[in-house]
Amino acid sequence: MPSIERPNARTVTGAHNGAIMSSCLVEIDESSAVVRLTGVLDAAGAEAVRGALLARLCDRPGPVVADVTGLRVADAAGRGVFAEVRLEVADWPAADLLLCDPVVDGPDHADAGVPTWPTVDGALAAIAAAPLAAVLTADLAPTVGAARQARDLVSTGCRRWDMPTLTDPACIAITEMVNNVVAHARTPMTVRLAPQDSTLHLAVRDHSPLRPTFAGLAPPTRAGGRGLLLINSMARRWGSSVVPDGKVVWCVLHPDDEASLLD
Repeated sequence: MPSIERPNARTVTGAHNGAIMSSCLVEIDESSAVVRLTGVLDAAGAEAVRGALLARLCDRPGPVVADVTGLRVADAAGRGVFAEVRLEVADWPAADLLLCDPVVDGPDHADAGVPTWPTVDGALAAIAAAPLAAVLTADLAPTVGAARQARDLVSTGCRRWDMPTLTDPACIAITEMVNNVVAHARTPMTVRLAPQDSTLHLAVRDHSPLRPTFAGLAPPTRAGGRGLLLINSMARRWGSSVVPDGKVVWCVLHPDDEASLLD
């Protein structure tokens, strides 16, 4: 039987000794937060599924619902990929992962640390009941003016969300994150920020696989290399996530931390 091409869908496979051990079709609904997974998933295909989910979370702000109604998970390693993705994006701006699995016994059931609903409608209703407080996103070219544009976005967000004490440290952090892309990755980038309770979450996604490394204090004789030190001193947490075709560098700023720096 000939295969049927489906838009916004791709087959994720894992192989062992040349034999296909798993085959999982990932279908992305561009009009909603739903990603549908069908077929068989085991440890061999988990990394590719992880990449597909992270790519979707990069592309759109807000929670994503992974509908596993038509998916058979062959082992614990395959099932664990969903919790791993949710942990990976925990500090990204306005990002989260939910599951739809009809085998759960009721709404808001937590499957291995991932909130799970028995129906897609239930999961989407949960998202709608707690809408994003706010999120700002900008796509920037790797040019000298990118850092200024990113600072303008941060200043707008801090003003809009009544976070005046975070404006300066967030502008410093985003400048270093963007300049790192301009100087090293040299690819287009997406800057995103969002408040969460009293904290501010920043992220820059580029298309280079090179991850930032932080080796502590730079000697005074070295030119440059202090960007990560500045981020480390400003942020409560920061890190980087490998995603398909690049990475996401993120940080979380808290007003209490900035107040302590002024004492």
